[in-house]
Amino acid sequence: MMEMAMKKLEGKVAIITGGASGIGEETARLFADHGARAVVIADIQDERGQHVVESIGPKCTYVHCDVRYEDQVKDMVESTVQIHGQLDIMFSNAGIISPSEQTVIDLDLSEFDRLFAVNVRGMAACVKHAARVMVERRVRGSIVCTASVAGSRGQKKRTDYCMSKHAVVGLVRSASRQLGEHGIKVNSVSPGGVGTPLTCKIYQKEVEEVEKIYEPHSSLKGITLKVKHVAEAVLFLASNDSAFISGHDLIVDGVQVGG
Repeated sequence: MMEMAMKKLEGKVAIITGGASGIGEETARLFADHGARAVVIADIQDERGQHVVESIGPKCTYVHCDVRYEDQVKDMVESTVQIHGQLDIMFSNAGIISPSEQTVIDLDLSEFDRLFAVNVRGMAACVKHAARVMVERRVRGSIVCTASVAGSRGQKKRTDYCMSKHAVVGLVRSASRQLGEHGIKVNSVSPGGVGTPLTCKIYQKEVEEVEKIYEPHSSLKGITLKVKHVAEAVLFLASNDSAFISGHDLIVDGVQVGG
């Protein structure tokens, strides 16, 4: 009975975009550990996604989905409902970072458009189609989006990324007001700098080296931000532990307010 009580997502069906690596992968494992009946990993990293599915077990499945294309998002959501009978949780996590620093005066607008297609358009498509099936089936669901600390402050570089994450927070705030009447909560999680495959690729460094770069920015000493800490925040927002929390941007960066 104690084990059952600890499982926060017993019987739930969840979709995780960008679930083949980093925060998405760690969250998929955590959702499965907490009793989710089905965890659908959506990504464009097919080989890696299949590997994650095999390591988690039969309750986890993989679907190829490029969130830039709304028809693929729609098909992903509808197939999940068709196979599993419901959708309780959408963790819209897929996102990218431009390879260049992207300051205002040298914005590469082709890269800008590519990033916004994933980080903003793709995020909106996931929220839209998850919300539609939840409303249609009268599911009191939970939608969680990955934003960033960059979504609440300015940055000296990566202007396009900063702008995109501000847009995600705006999406969450609007969607939460619109979907609340249906009992659907919408929140975002905003990590600080964390050593994911994405950030490691940008810096061309190993996880531990990337963590060393971010460490001085945290006021919380003696602990290093890792993907598991972000996944635990997502679990909180997805579960009934946050039953009366909606429209909230949960910042996970170990920095005091205003820092």
